[in-house]
Amino acid sequence: MKLLYKEETYKIQGAIYEVNKEIGSGFLEAVYQECLEQELHNRGIPYQAQQPLTILYKGKPLKQTYKPDLICYNKIIIELKAVKEIAPEHQAQILNYMKATNLKLGLLVNFGSHPKATIKRFITK
Repeated sequence: MKLLYKEETYKIQGAIYEVNKEIGSGFLEAVYQECLEQELHNRGIPYQAQQPLTILYKGKPLKQTYKPDLICYNKIIIELKAVKEIAPEHQAQILNYMKATNLKLGLLVNFGSHPKATIKRFITK
């Protein structure tokens, strides 16, 4: 079975683990966001941070928007957390982002777990 966006995901994971190695756990999500943005930039990985996404209800746009933490390569959503453990609502959040964007791959990253960050892949059809 072939992994979806294998090379791109490998590069993103390298950046995530470098941030984790450099600063460890215990910071707020915003700190990991800023560090990861710097690491992605340093590695030449294209990304967009906190870009508002329009949500449609019955074909009409809502005033409320989604703001995924990062979208890399215009095709992979990255949602960052800094919590003891991932909860079902965190998983629902990334799946909703994927549905809203029609992107097929999402990475849910938790910097709050010990001793290293965890990355969970989500794929939609």
